[in-house]
Amino acid sequence: MGYANLQSCLLDLERTGQLVRIADEVDPRLEAAEIQRRVYQAGGPAILYERVKGCRFPMVSNLFGTLERTRFLFRDTIDLVKRLVELKIDPAVAMQSPVRYARAFPVAWAMQPKFVRSGPAIACETTLDQLPQLQSWPDDGGPFITLPAVYSENPNQPGWQKSNLGMYRVQLAGNEYEPNRQVGLHYQIHRSIGVQHAAAIRRGEPFRVNIFVGGPPALPLSAVMPLPEGLSELTFAGAMSGRRLRMIRRPGGLPIAAEADFCIVGTVDPERQLPEGPFGDHLGYYSLVHDFPVLNVEKVYHRKDAVWPFTVVGRPPQEDTSFGEIIHEITGPAIPSVLPGVKAVHAVDAAGVHPLLLAIGSERYVPYASERTPQELLTQANAILGQGQLSLAKYLLIVAGEDNPELDIHDIAAFVGHLLERVDWERDLHFQTRTTIDTLDYSGDGFNQGSKLVIAAAGRPRRELAREVPADLRLPEGFRDPHVVQPGILAVTAPECRERADGVLRRFCADGDAAGLPGGFPLIVLVDDAEFTARTLNNFLWVTFTRSNPASDIDGIDAFTEEKHWGCRGPLVIDARIKPHHAPPLIEDPEVTRRVDRLGAPGGPLHGIV
Repeated sequence: MGYANLQSCLLDLERTGQLVRIADEVDPRLEAAEIQRRVYQAGGPAILYERVKGCRFPMVSNLFGTLERTRFLFRDTIDLVKRLVELKIDPAVAMQSPVRYARAFPVAWAMQPKFVRSGPAIACETTLDQLPQLQSWPDDGGPFITLPAVYSENPNQPGWQKSNLGMYRVQLAGNEYEPNRQVGLHYQIHRSIGVQHAAAIRRGEPFRVNIFVGGPPALPLSAVMPLPEGLSELTFAGAMSGRRLRMIRRPGGLPIAAEADFCIVGTVDPERQLPEGPFGDHLGYYSLVHDFPVLNVEKVYHRKDAVWPFTVVGRPPQEDTSFGEIIHEITGPAIPSVLPGVKAVHAVDAAGVHPLLLAIGSERYVPYASERTPQELLTQANAILGQGQLSLAKYLLIVAGEDNPELDIHDIAAFVGHLLERVDWERDLHFQTRTTIDTLDYSGDGFNQGSKLVIAAAGRPRRELAREVPADLRLPEGFRDPHVVQPGILAVTAPECRERADGVLRRFCADGDAAGLPGGFPLIVLVDDAEFTARTLNNFLWVTFTRSNPASDIDGIDAFTEEKHWGCRGPLVIDARIKPHHAPPLIEDPEVTRRVDRLGAPGGPLHGIV
C-alpha cells in the first residue's frame, strides 16, 4: 500500500537512510534553492529543513531527486499501474496471463476518490505571508510555490470526473499582488485549466481554484501526468497511491485533498490579470514578466504537522527530470496505440524538453521500393505535433525504425548520428512558420510565438561522418575555434550578436570559404563559445535547441527555395548564439554559494553530500 500522506513518506525515507535533516537555520530566499541544486547534482538524499528563516513550517526538497528514489516511493503500485496501461492498450492480454493482471484490478478500484466530511488538511488556518517564502534565483519576482497541485473543475460538467489537477507555478507575493489577498497563477498554453477557465468566462461564472501543497507523493506526480483532456488526474493519484484519494466535500466550493499539507482556496479574478515573474525556469533562463491570471485568495488551510515540499527548476537536469523519466516508464508502451506507426518518442530533457523531440517511426507505405524515403514518417510527424503537449515541440527529429531496429531513442548521440548519416538537406527539412511554441521559450518571434522544424530521415547511409577538424580547414573571416561536438557536428565560435538580424548567419553561409567545408560535417552550429558547446553532449543540446528559432536561425551552404520548399546542398547551419531578445540565463548568487559551501565543509550538516 502506498503512502497516505507526506508524513508517512518522510518517515519511511528517513528509516531507509534516504532523508537527511538540517537543524541549522536556512534562508528560503536563495539559500534553500542553492542547497537543493547542489544536493540534486550530487545524487543526494531528500533534505528536511527543520528551521526555516522567518517561517514556522519546515520544508523538504529532493523527494524525487533520483529515479531510483522515485521508483522507491511508488514501489508498491508502479508495476500494477503499468499493467493497467497494458490492459488499456490490449485488453486481451488479461486473458493470456490472468494471474499477472488480477492484482492490478484493486488499483483500478483506487482510481475513484473517496469523499469525506473532514480531514487533516483543514485543521488550521494561516495567511500567505506565514508560508515559506521560497525564492530560487536572484532575479525572481518574488517567492513562488514550485510543487503545487492546482485543482479546478469544468463549469460545463461540474464534479471530479472532468476535473483537472495541474502543476502551474504560483507567485505568492511581489509585483502588484495585494499582500495576503492575491497570488499569481501561471499556466501556459495547451493546458487543460485554460479550457475550464474559458468555459467559466463564457458562462459568466466565477472560476474557483484550490491549490494543494504536499500530501501523498502521488499528488504532485499526478499533477504533471500528461493525461488526455477530460480524464481526471485524481484517478491516477489514487492508482499510484494504491488507495482511494480522500477528498473533503465543501458546500459551495471545490473539494480539498484531505491529506494535503496546505491548501489555498480562491477564485480567479474575472476582470484582470497582473504582471507575474520573472522566474528562473526549466529551460535554464528567466521567464520574463507577463500578465497572467490572478487568484483572489479566500482561505489558507494547513494540517497541524504540515511540511512544505519544494523543488527548484533551472538548466536541466534538475529534480523534475525524474518526473519525466517515471512518466515515460509508465506511459511509453502506450505510444504506438495512440500514434499508429510511431514506436517511441523522447522529449529531450537536456534541451529543455519542448525544444527538442526525437521519434522513431515506421516507413511502410511502399515496402517494395528499392530506396526507402521519408513518406509515412511525415504523416506520423504531423500526428505527433497534433498530440497534446507534444504539439509544443520546436524541433522534431524522426527516423525510420526499419533502418536500424536496435536504435535506442534514449541514446541521443547514436540517434543524431543515425539521422545525420541519412538526412538529405535538399528534401528532408519541413518548416512550420508563425506558429505556437512553448511559453517559456524566448527564441521565437514573441510570446508563445515561433516556428517548428521537422527533420525526417530514412534509407541507407549517404555519407560518412567526420570525427576530426581538418588541419587545413578555413573558416570565413570573424569565425574561429572549430570544435567537433560528435561525429558529423561542428561547433564554431561566431561574432557576438548585438542586434536581432545582424546578417552573421547569412554571411557565414555565403562566404566562399564556407563552401569548401567538408561534407563529413553535415551540421554546423554557430555559437558564442565553441569549446563550451562541444565539451559535453548536454551543453550542445542546451545551447543549440534553446537558442535558435528554426525559421530565422537556420540557413545552409548553397541554400535554395523551390516551390516554397527550402533546402540546402551543403551543410545545414544553425545560429545558436544568444540574441538580444532572448531571456537572460540563470546565474547563482556568489555569496549564497559560499554559504552553502560552508554547510558542506567538515562538521557541516551537508558534509559528504555536497
